[in-house]
Amino acid sequence: MNIAIITARGGSKRIPHKNIKKFCDRPIIEYSIQAAKEADIFDTIMVSTDDEEIARIAKSAGAEVPFMRSEDTSNDYATTADVLKEVLKRYSELGMTYENACCIYPTAPFVTGKKLQTALDILMKEKRDSVMPVTSFSFPHCGEW
Repeated sequence: MNIAIITARGGSKRIPHKNIKKFCDRPIIEYSIQAAKEADIFDTIMVSTDDEEIARIAKSAGAEVPFMRSEDTSNDYATTADVLKEVLKRYSELGMTYENACCIYPTAPFVTGKKLQTALDILMKEKRDSVMPVTSFSFPHCGEW
C-alpha cells in the first residue's frame, strides 16, 4: 500500500496561509492533491495540517485529514521527517501500514501525476530506499558574497 502525505502547516511566518493562497484562481495545495489523485498509485492521499481552514480545503479537494498535526510537529523547529514519522505512526495506531510513503509539498503546483508515477517506478525497479527530484536552477548573483 502507498500513501501520499502532503505537509501543510498553517503557521507560516513569512507568508501566512501560503498553502491555501490562490495560484491561478485555485488554492495552491489543490495542485498537489490533484497530482496525487492523477498518479493513481496511492491508496491514501492525506494532508497533515494543524489548521482547520487548510483541512477543509484539502478535504473538499479530495484528500483525507483523519487527524490534526500535533503541537510537536506544528512548530518552527519540526522537520519534514518529524511530520512523516508522526503520520505513519498515527496510521499504524489505526491499523494501517504502508509499504511506500511519498511526501508532496503543498506549494508544488508543477508536480504532476506522471512525475509521481515515474518516481515510484524508479523506487521499485531500482530497489531504492528513497527517490528525490532534483533540477537545475539558475541562481541570480547579486554582488560579492
